[in-house]
Amino acid sequence: MVLVSGGLDSTVCLAVAAAEGQTGRPLVALTFDYGQRHAVELVRAAAVASHYGAEPLVVRLETSAWGGSALTDPRVAVPEPAAEAGAGIPATYVPARNLIFLAVAMGVAEARDLDVVSLGVNALDYSGYPDCRPEFVASFAGTARLALKRGVEGRPVEIRTPLIDKTKAEIVGLGMSLGAPLELTWSCYRGEGKPCGRCDSCELRARGFAHAGVEDPALAGD
Repeated sequence: MVLVSGGLDSTVCLAVAAAEGQTGRPLVALTFDYGQRHAVELVRAAAVASHYGAEPLVVRLETSAWGGSALTDPRVAVPEPAAEAGAGIPATYVPARNLIFLAVAMGVAEARDLDVVSLGVNALDYSGYPDCRPEFVASFAGTARLALKRGVEGRPVEIRTPLIDKTKAEIVGLGMSLGAPLELTWSCYRGEGKPCGRCDSCELRARGFAHAGVEDPALAGD
């Protein structure tokens, strides 16, 4: 199973899983509808899953009910990177998002007897989110071994993070080499018609394609 948001990193993560081959079972593309303002990514996630013939599974979590993030609270504006320079964890951090997502993913994996859960977290070119760090993933994997029936029986679900130590440019390059449908992906936090080009996610994406020396296919013709 791969956590697929419809963004660049998760799409390349799905491409990696597809390239590694299957064991007679289709990949499962797990997507979360968590009340995010950039809900357009849900449409992109479905398109990416379809491209790979993966089974789409959408889990709905209404995180906007508790707010706390510019991505889930319409009263909080998505800041531009310059406004938060040196301010620590940005306003676009969603409290406990990956902690919750991984907990759900592990439950689904155990229920379906899946051996691997992959996610596209990245600890280099990222926005400073604490739940994208390898320390978090390693700690969570240890907790899951203790919490799941499979874990205590000696068959823990493996968590893979194939992009954890790659730069955004390296992720772009890997995606291109695997023929990933990067033209289907969405990165903008604002989710308004077309990418704003100003939010942190847009800037990281633009920098990645620029450093990789290739044109962003999602922006072709703009």
